[in-house]
Amino acid sequence: MTPFTFHPGPRLVSGAGSATRLAEHLPDGPCLFVTDRDVVALGLTDACRATLNEVVLFDAVEADPSKETLLTAVAAGRAAGVKSVIGFGGGSPMDVAKLAAYLLGSNDDLDTIWGVGLATGQHLPLALVPTTAGTGSEATPVAVITCQGGEKRGVNSPALIADWAALDASLTLGMPRALTAATGIDAIVHAVEAFTSAKAKNPMSDLYAVEALRLLSVNLLAACNEPTNLEARSAMLLGAHLAGLAFANAPVAGVHALAYPLGGIHHLPHGLSNALMLRHVLQHNQEAARQDYATLAQVIEPGCAGQGSQAQSALLIDSLDALVTASGLAPRLRDHGIARSEIPSLAREAMKHQRLLVNNPCVIDEADARRLYEAAW
Repeated sequence: MTPFTFHPGPRLVSGAGSATRLAEHLPDGPCLFVTDRDVVALGLTDACRATLNEVVLFDAVEADPSKETLLTAVAAGRAAGVKSVIGFGGGSPMDVAKLAAYLLGSNDDLDTIWGVGLATGQHLPLALVPTTAGTGSEATPVAVITCQGGEKRGVNSPALIADWAALDASLTLGMPRALTAATGIDAIVHAVEAFTSAKAKNPMSDLYAVEALRLLSVNLLAACNEPTNLEARSAMLLGAHLAGLAFANAPVAGVHALAYPLGGIHHLPHGLSNALMLRHVLQHNQEAARQDYATLAQVIEPGCAGQGSQAQSALLIDSLDALVTASGLAPRLRDHGIARSEIPSLAREAMKHQRLLVNNPCVIDEADARRLYEAAW
């Protein structure tokens, strides 16, 4: 067996009301509570905040959070002398919370830790509560921030792994269909790209990726079509968490690299951006990843086990594409206001994400990226 390293995720509490149990695991003193205004307005944070002795509420996190937003959150926490941090919401609040907890605990300069493994200090005690079933951010050592010019920059280090996470599917019941679909596809992409990651794929990440794909593919449409189906929502939340554990150890690749410019420049939701590029990048990878795609095809289409690997690989791509369409997401770049003339600049921007592209099963250069955006247009 090839040697590998696997970092487990946070300790978990799960089930209805589990977010209210986090206070018993955090130290006394002020807690920086990082979220967004919509989550607060929906009342989702009320029960959790009520269990905390002193809350420093930071609810200014936007989609694709900026470096300025992160540094403002850190300044608020530092001014209040906070002793812990909770991130509550989708991937954006959780990413800000992870980096805020690290910067407050370590006193590092943000601009010295971009990249992989450069954050080596200690974070403040950190708990995360996802309210969408997709990003898996509560499970990962990765945080992504939007910097000048719309460039997405990431920090990837075990020092960002939360101490605790609460998986409470009741918090996801109010998600609109489009958000349910986009975040679900995001989680599916995490599982698929982790299973085929060129640099760090390993037996443990494979286990999590396979089970994540099974849970997500079986339950996505039920969660979309039956928004109060708590069983489907619970399966999606667990699947997203397992996919997060998988890609935390076997990083994502080409789909994400080509999706990031769509979010950073055009502010499309991250899961939707992944959905738009999914078929095309998988087709680009099809021969290089054929055996792995064949294995995954048997997870979502068990009846295909007797087919050859090429047919199974094609079936996986077609099945995932059908899930995107059935979920209600419009599958073309032009459906979302992106002009064909923008493709060269999107391709150039995608090339900045070499930390992801190196994980792809085969090379994606700038010419490939242009071709893939053309196919998605």
